[in-house]
Amino acid sequence: MSGVAVDPPAEMAGTPGSVDEVVPSCADAEEIAEGAALAALLRCCVREVAGPRGQVWTAGPYLLLRLADGLIRVPASGGPALRFDAPPSLRDQGTWRPLTLERLIRLVQAQLGGPEAGNDEFAGQVLGSRAVVAAVVRRRAVTVPPEDEWLASEQALVFGHPFHPSPKARGGRGWLRYAPEAHARFPLRLLGVRDDLVATGGDAGALDGLGVAPPGYTLLPVHPWQLGLLGAELAGPLADGRLVDLGETGEPAVPTSSVRTVYEPQTGRCLKFSLDVRITNCVRKNAWYELVASAELSGRLEPVFADLALRFPGTRWLPEPGWRSASLGTRLLEGLGVIVRASPWQVAGPGVTPVLAGALAAPGPLTGLGAQGRIGAALRAVRADPAAWWAAYVDRVAPPVLEAYFRHGVVLEPHLQNVLIGLDSGGMPVRAVFRDLEGTKLVAGRHDLSALPGLVARTSTYDPARGWDRVIYCLMVNHLPEIAATVAETACDGPAAPRATAELLRELWAVARSRLARYAAGHHRPRLAALLAGAPLPAKANLSVRWTRSADRDASYVPVASPFTGMTA
Repeated sequence: MSGVAVDPPAEMAGTPGSVDEVVPSCADAEEIAEGAALAALLRCCVREVAGPRGQVWTAGPYLLLRLADGLIRVPASGGPALRFDAPPSLRDQGTWRPLTLERLIRLVQAQLGGPEAGNDEFAGQVLGSRAVVAAVVRRRAVTVPPEDEWLASEQALVFGHPFHPSPKARGGRGWLRYAPEAHARFPLRLLGVRDDLVATGGDAGALDGLGVAPPGYTLLPVHPWQLGLLGAELAGPLADGRLVDLGETGEPAVPTSSVRTVYEPQTGRCLKFSLDVRITNCVRKNAWYELVASAELSGRLEPVFADLALRFPGTRWLPEPGWRSASLGTRLLEGLGVIVRASPWQVAGPGVTPVLAGALAAPGPLTGLGAQGRIGAALRAVRADPAAWWAAYVDRVAPPVLEAYFRHGVVLEPHLQNVLIGLDSGGMPVRAVFRDLEGTKLVAGRHDLSALPGLVARTSTYDPARGWDRVIYCLMVNHLPEIAATVAETACDGPAAPRATAELLRELWAVARSRLARYAAGHHRPRLAALLAGAPLPAKANLSVRWTRSADRDASYVPVASPFTGMTA
């Protein structure tokens, strides 16, 4: 068992806040983290709490909202993206005073019924997310991002989901050494699984390129963080030879934005591991039915994406052809399960550089992106002709997602962390690469799933209405508004920025509507007609999910105004 069940060293262990003493100081880290955490929680309050109660309004440059017994104001822009242009203030005895994160948490708790009535973990998760951002900012000050621009973009999401109450909440011990935002790199651990105990589905043969297993054994890579978490449970199988420890891989793997998925350079593949720790909403692990579904969906989606690529040149996806684990009971089957995924370099094509959409949505000094490379070229192209760049972006991303739903009965999940944008040498969007089959579902009633185990079939489907809500939330609420806001801010950087940005945003949304109307021409689909008519959009209620401790799949939605409201053909 020696060398396998390893706890993090003492200086890396503990809660997110405990890493402070081992990370080089950055004077602004706490202030940056406070501002980011405050803005994320406040956006949730606008969308999910004050907005639905009619307690949000505007006054000049300010957005005002009432929450419990507090009146809050903040200068805002960005349209649906809700960018805050200065710190928020709270009305206190006739005077506007700075709003703190702790005070906002208390207002949220009071509005939602208090921790006794709801969630005694909530405050700790929000404050823990703030501590993670502070630690990451300090670490980024003394580390270097990957030279590969795609990997650098994967590691650029310092603040996380802009409409999540605890976007960087992270459980477990020693998390910083594995954090993509901290530019982590680390070798994987290799186990050998006795051949009669190998559990596998699809084609996981790429894993055999990681090394050489002894006779009678099959290679199984393990994330070192998960290895430490499973240490005690691996003792028996390692002692009796069901598993053997084969040491570390030769080259370090690079974690991508989801934390548990890494790029493994020896095989040129991405590997999605289990991590039995909570990251944002969920404990991240590969449940047995998700392992089975990944290979099953890859097979079913191959002809779907072939058709989409013909109809919409530039459409690509990252197949998940196989998975591997060990048949040592459900806990270890899931804990050791690894899904093989293609890398974006395998599908982007010559002359095209893939970058994470989420990184394009938030370029700036803290991301380390934007000055050089294809992202720099993209920003220059935006400044030269924002409408043309935006039209190309919408054309790459939106029509294939809608076509997958309507023609093929497939629910893609095109949020900012699940889409890679291929940029040409001039920075123009020429590819949209979709990934992560955990979020991809089939529309119930459109596919024959009778041969699948019942739980696999149930967790692989959405009913048509819920599937549509998921598609439109990811596309029209999570994704396009953030890109549009960044395009407008980038193109209107100057003295007249606020007014010019608002005007350009309206123009960009008119362009987006015209591109979607062109796709919709000739189709008689009520849902598409309602979208173009400006019907309210479904926004995922992340604050409610965290407050009620619901499963992410069961998240509710709140209606938000469409950027197409009031537009005509």
